[in-house]
Amino acid sequence: MFWLSPAHAQTFMPTAASDIAGDVDNLYSFLLISSFISCVILIGGMIYFVYKYRRKSPNDKTPRITHNNFLEFLWSFIPLVIFMVIFAWGWKVYHDMRSMPENGLEIHVTGKQWAWEIQYKSGVTTSNEVVVPIDTDVKLIMTSRDVLHSFYVPSFRIKQDVIPGRYTTLWFNSNKLGEFHIFCTEYCGTSHSGMIGKLRVVTREDYDKWLEQESKFSTLPIAERGAKLFQNKACASCHSVVDSSVRVGPALYQKFGKQQITSAGEVTVDEEYLRESILNPNAKIVKGFNPNIMPSFQGQLNEAELLAIIEYIKGLK
Repeated sequence: MFWLSPAHAQTFMPTAASDIAGDVDNLYSFLLISSFISCVILIGGMIYFVYKYRRKSPNDKTPRITHNNFLEFLWSFIPLVIFMVIFAWGWKVYHDMRSMPENGLEIHVTGKQWAWEIQYKSGVTTSNEVVVPIDTDVKLIMTSRDVLHSFYVPSFRIKQDVIPGRYTTLWFNSNKLGEFHIFCTEYCGTSHSGMIGKLRVVTREDYDKWLEQESKFSTLPIAERGAKLFQNKACASCHSVVDSSVRVGPALYQKFGKQQITSAGEVTVDEEYLRESILNPNAKIVKGFNPNIMPSFQGQLNEAELLAIIEYIKGLK
């Protein structure tokens, strides 16, 4: 279920991989233990008294029982103290989770149907993958391009709604190397369950090497740039490029130069058709697929990027 290094011991909770995760687990464990003890005392006491003071014969009569002020105070005061401790503890954990670091590594996250688009200040972009250095404060600045999403990393015990038209923030400091699941926990449409990413925690040296390598995007051959853009724009989450399997959108594998039946009749899958489909997806919808599913990339891709993606699709053979 989780991508973890072999050294990570699994418990009844997902592996705790951030500073705040330990605090959340401690509070949760206290709630479980205190609830269990309360249940044993209450239910166990009820069962004991039901048995001990059961009616033993038809002539038994219920004695007159008066109240005990001390006991009544005790069983009200003790739960009150426990509840106040839980409230103060929970407030402390929540406050720590919501107090953003002043000099953290800032990463921009954009949710869209159905992928996470990640952008670093250096200009590096990725899709469904966040790479961060270990033992570093990281601040995520998030928004949505379409509908409500929710960014959730179980191993970090963090979750935040990602909302169209506004920014929300989230922060963490990971203390374990490895790869961890990212989920969307707000139903966002047809492929909501497939909106899964990974958060990779690496050493500072590996992070710097990765950032440098990703920064060389402009020097790649045109088709390789197209492949990178295809992944970064999360096109692969809706279109198959390795076989003819159908996903949310039609497969692109071995389609270039072939005939395609669309809402506008039969067309040839050439450069012009691909360009139009990227910028105006509803112009010629492939037969069997619904309109208004694919978003328009008008204004999101320049001509050089469009050409690179088309060259990549042409080479899918």
